[in-house]
Amino acid sequence: MSKVIITCALNGVLTDPRQHSVPVTPAEMAAEARRAYDAGASVMHIHLRQQGEGQGHLPSWNIALSTEVQAAIREACPGVIINHTSGIVGPDYQPALDVIRATKPEMAACNAGSLNYLKLRADGRWAWPPMLFDNTVEKVQHFIDAIESVDAIPEFECFDTGIVRSVGMYQKNGMFKGTAQVNFVMGVSSGQPARADLLPILRDLAPEDARWQVTAIGREEIWPLHRACAELGGHLRTGLEDTFYLADGAKVSSNGQLIEAMATLAQEAGRSIASPTEARAILGLPH
Repeated sequence: MSKVIITCALNGVLTDPRQHSVPVTPAEMAAEARRAYDAGASVMHIHLRQQGEGQGHLPSWNIALSTEVQAAIREACPGVIINHTSGIVGPDYQPALDVIRATKPEMAACNAGSLNYLKLRADGRWAWPPMLFDNTVEKVQHFIDAIESVDAIPEFECFDTGIVRSVGMYQKNGMFKGTAQVNFVMGVSSGQPARADLLPILRDLAPEDARWQVTAIGREEIWPLHRACAELGGHLRTGLEDTFYLADGAKVSSNGQLIEAMATLAQEAGRSIASPTEARAILGLPH
């Protein structure tokens, strides 16, 4: 079977580093990236967090911070591919566009449709106030334009089947150039669940020429989904943004443990792990 690219989602956003071992500072992110890199990850998906005591759970769009984080990761991980977040709620998304244009990562997430972002507590109360993760077609186009202006690849984040289908319409409408890079985000409570039986459907709904991967959010129940993804020919992603748990329910303290488990799973499915050079070739990026 084809080589598999493994992406490490290093840290995400909002998770409190005082409660969970997510990296926040450039040095911490570089160290965690190296652990993931040594375990087989060739792509690092990054979020920026505000620096300083008590602020590490809050997002940042500081260009200087992004530049420092990317430089530290690249020094620690030769040839690594940076995939930068662009997810931002509300009409004031210019700071996210500015970061992409100024720092020029090889890839950037591009949320491809809107979602009522909801979660319930066990007693039926909302875990947080119901919110709309708004990604209108106009907003999506602005992000595509910013990403393509620096010769980066937009990775279309798809939270449900309608958003997957929309990517095909964006392609036919001429909103982006080249092969669609599609990420099936599964496990958000108000989106598509983390179920392996849904994966063939999602793959069939994506553009025929798409490169695709799965982001599986949850605990030990996500690992059969990762295995199905590997067996069906998709690329793989995990990291502390998505989970803190291995298939046996053990809680991890580092991205390296998750990527090591993912690499083993891929090999058991008959896939060999793409090096950074091989991943660049698959993605059409310069070496």
